[in-house]
Amino acid sequence: MFSFLFIAVLCASCLAKPALVYYSYSRAVGGGSGTSFSSDGQGRITGVRVWEINNSYITGIQLRYDYIWSQRLGRTNGHAHELDLFDGEVIFQVSGKYHTNYIYQLIFVTSRGRSLIVGQPSQSSFNFYPIHADAELITLSGRYNGNGITSLAAHWGVVFINQGNSTA
Repeated sequence: MFSFLFIAVLCASCLAKPALVYYSYSRAVGGGSGTSFSSDGQGRITGVRVWEINNSYITGIQLRYDYIWSQRLGRTNGHAHELDLFDGEVIFQVSGKYHTNYIYQLIFVTSRGRSLIVGQPSQSSFNFYPIHADAELITLSGRYNGNGITSLAAHWGVVFINQGNSTA
């Protein structure tokens, strides 16, 4: 009886479809001093705001999930730049420049070939993108101090619209 049960479980496990991994994480860049943050929202990202001090560094970021803006990450000091995404458009790449003290440039690239470029093209480069081809940007995390964003990381996943706008 035990051997029959063992063989049945073994056959069932061979027939089971392996789970696909849709989540990936792009490791943080920057110095990392200050208070930690993580964007929080439900659904798909539909907009991005980035604040910068002219000829200097990034001071703040804000993401819009569906129709609701998340809390501001960092400071809103300086000039704000904004990108509104079209229906079905997603962010699939985040690049930029950083140094040990601040994030100096951010580039958000969308699935329609559009981009938002904010900040100064100086210092060391970084390039964040998902591992899974169907994944999109779902969260930004990092650190900020009293002046600006000191480190940044990206979290990628698939947003299932048909299942109550939850992410997996």
